[in-house]
Amino acid sequence: MEHAAPFEAVRPWRTAALVASGIATLELAVLVIGGVVILGRPFVSRAKASTPPAKATRAKSAPARGALLPRARTGVLVLNGNGRSGAAHAEAERVMARGYRISAVGNADSANSGPTLVMYRPGFDREAKRLGRDLGIRVVAPLDGLRSLHGAKLVIVLGS
Repeated sequence: MEHAAPFEAVRPWRTAALVASGIATLELAVLVIGGVVILGRPFVSRAKASTPPAKATRAKSAPARGALLPRARTGVLVLNGNGRSGAAHAEAERVMARGYRISAVGNADSANSGPTLVMYRPGFDREAKRLGRDLGIRVVAPLDGLRSLHGAKLVIVLGS
């Protein structure tokens, strides 16, 4: 006589199917999280780039209020506006003797028939006043229009 297979003998495939489904669900979750991380990086980069850099730019270009840059960290650009050969180099030597860092020495684009002046990047007025006191040079308004500063915070333009 034939007997039907016991009902309990057919169930192991269900357990195996449930275990396989659980593993597949876990793999799917890992793939989705990995895809979001990998594909989300360009969007995060764009979001960071699109935020206004006002605070970051200010932090790089100007010291925090109350903090005065030490002379050794204050870059000075010396420009010869009087036309005399070697005048900018001589002034640079004088500035270095006071402890300042010289960023560059060169000729001004146009002649300065007035007095020697100290100009400064916005936010560095205190450093400019200190340099003016150290060297006995008049300090004028912040720089306007001068592009190539070679990393200098202050500029001395030699006059007649």
